[in-house]
Amino acid sequence: MSDFVFRMSPNVILGSYTTSRLAQLCREWGTRYLVIMDPILQEVNLADKIIQNLNERKIENFTFSDFSDGCSTKTLQRALTLAKEGHIHGIICVGGLKAMNIGRMVSALFNEVHDMYNFIDGAVPNTAALPCICVPTTFRSPFVFTSECPIIDSRCNQLKLVHIQNNIVKLVLEDPNMMLTLTENQRAAMMLEVLCQAVEAYISQKENFFSDMFVEKAVELIGYAMDGATSLEITTPQEILLAQGGIMTSIANGASALGVASLLSMTISARYKISKSLISTILFPYIIEDAIQFKAERLAKLARIMRVATDEMENEDAARALAENVRQRIAQANLPARLKDLQLTVDQLALACEDAGQIEIVNKLPRSMTADDLFDLVKLAF
Repeated sequence: MSDFVFRMSPNVILGSYTTSRLAQLCREWGTRYLVIMDPILQEVNLADKIIQNLNERKIENFTFSDFSDGCSTKTLQRALTLAKEGHIHGIICVGGLKAMNIGRMVSALFNEVHDMYNFIDGAVPNTAALPCICVPTTFRSPFVFTSECPIIDSRCNQLKLVHIQNNIVKLVLEDPNMMLTLTENQRAAMMLEVLCQAVEAYISQKENFFSDMFVEKAVELIGYAMDGATSLEITTPQEILLAQGGIMTSIANGASALGVASLLSMTISARYKISKSLISTILFPYIIEDAIQFKAERLAKLARIMRVATDEMENEDAARALAENVRQRIAQANLPARLKDLQLTVDQLALACEDAGQIEIVNKLPRSMTADDLFDLVKLAF
């Protein structure tokens, strides 16, 4: 086993109405911020509350919300230019994965003098990064506890995993009330996506006792959020259970690694602008079935924690019960069950698999896989 090094960053504050403390908390790192905000927050009347909180406490701020090109280098260039012109002290990201990733990249590259694409092509930033504060509006944030950041290269529509400085994110402010704006379909897909990310961390080659601890508790909490608790002693609202399970999964992903479904969902989404949650959800049961031959005991343990398998069941049967349970949840939520349901072609998926084979996550998968192996798995889900 490799050495275990414990380094916890960022700080996490999780609880209802914690966003009301945003201005008070961010004052530690400065008084002038660029707020990178998901535009959907304007439509659901959350953006004004965030800005009002900053204004009332004399935190200077201005907003970037132009995500017309998605989480791409074009978007990053616009945000980075605005940040430099504003002479800011830090970044506040409010929203989903796009806002989190663009915010972290702006923080990482703010003081760099070299062209942005040098870092997209593999160079590592070596200047001091700006402090970054994340206020997620979904319960998935798999890269917050890592020094990696996914972004789409606008020159070729390929996913790039950029290495950035450690400890860029100083604070994660997780307010379950910010997640109430999700639709039922979005919530169902994201629950399965976060559960998938937890399973990936548990069966990764990088798993360790620390990541295992967080995965097992996260899966228990997500299971309660999906199905309710067996005892009336647990009356925690669903959104709080999901926020708790989501942040614990993110910590596990940081200590271990993401897997096949997350990798492919990112590369497919980068090229064809399709929801990562839907892609991960479709691939999830196939990932479980692929891993049964060498990770059956670990999958069985998670199945029992989820209460979809009994102690008397053989490990392989318990793992298959977990895959079948995922399929049932997909059907109950009326989510797409096949990649072809997303209007994708086999040729398009083959190209995305080639992209995935070049991302270093492929070296941390439960078993050695080439682009051809990834394509074989994708064909099963097509």
